[in-house]
Amino acid sequence: MDSLGTQPKSSSSNNKKRKWREIEQLKEKFQLEKELKAFDYSLECMLEEF
Repeated sequence: MDSLGTQPKSSSSNNKKRKWREIEQLKEKFQLEKELKAFDYSLECMLEEF
């Protein structure tokens, strides 16, 4: 019976870890998009000069 009580905690812990990984991946994705947009903008400015 005790082993049944610990399973939900383990599953809950795994779900929390998975959610945090998903959040971190989204943060990285948005940061990358932000950096690419800044790079793209600076590239456009350089091309306009020439």
